[in-house]
Amino acid sequence: MDFPRALRERRTRRHVSQLDLALRAGTTQRHLSFIESGRSVPGRNMVVRLAESLELPLRERNELLLAAGYAPVYPESSLDDPVLAPVRTAIDNILRGHLPYPALVADRAGELIAANTAFELITEGAADELVGPGTNIYRLALHPDGLAPRILNLAEWARHILVRLGHLEELRAELTGYVADLEPSAGQLGFAVPLRLRSSYGELRLITTVTTFATAVDVTLAELKLEAFLPADPATAEALSAAAGAMARAAAAQEPGNM
Repeated sequence: MDFPRALRERRTRRHVSQLDLALRAGTTQRHLSFIESGRSVPGRNMVVRLAESLELPLRERNELLLAAGYAPVYPESSLDDPVLAPVRTAIDNILRGHLPYPALVADRAGELIAANTAFELITEGAADELVGPGTNIYRLALHPDGLAPRILNLAEWARHILVRLGHLEELRAELTGYVADLEPSAGQLGFAVPLRLRSSYGELRLITTVTTFATAVDVTLAELKLEAFLPADPATAEALSAAAGAMARAAAAQEPGNM
């Protein structure tokens, strides 16, 4: 990768001027201009400061360091690595704490890492190969054998999903093929809130929130996203509570002492 070009592209993409970036990184516009033109070679600390000042994801910060000829400084651990064991425990606690509402954790590509039991109400009726850890939550949402047949505002929700996939061109192309003929309703503003989903407990109207580990210094951890589904009306809240209660009773009935 050509470092001057890579830095310039990232700065331009974020609509940051040379002067603004220089001020943020504690250098001069002249020095930054020399770096972007290739007339000056930045030190390792300067590359880190520039990447931080642009608020780049950790993966991109590592890429810039490599482009400048330096080793990456941010580790990329496996979630199975013992160093991230406390993170897995925290994720499990967060997912349980969100009950009776559905919640999941996925990586940057949309691969499902974990979900709580309430998420089963979201996925009911979906093909087995689209559900469970290691599957893709975006494919689950728009695949004809996934949630798509049960989403009442599919055109709007599909647009909401597809705009999140700018960095996943192949997946975006695949999912666009499933919904290419759908047109959002008149007056659609480009996002879909809430998700309207048919379920065995009636129509669910759900809004979503996405949370990240903002202070992470590990690439894997920084790219995890916790997506939580919240009821958009009292009827949905009651349905989710009823479903969670039924699941809890079913699980209790299957315990050895209750057989």
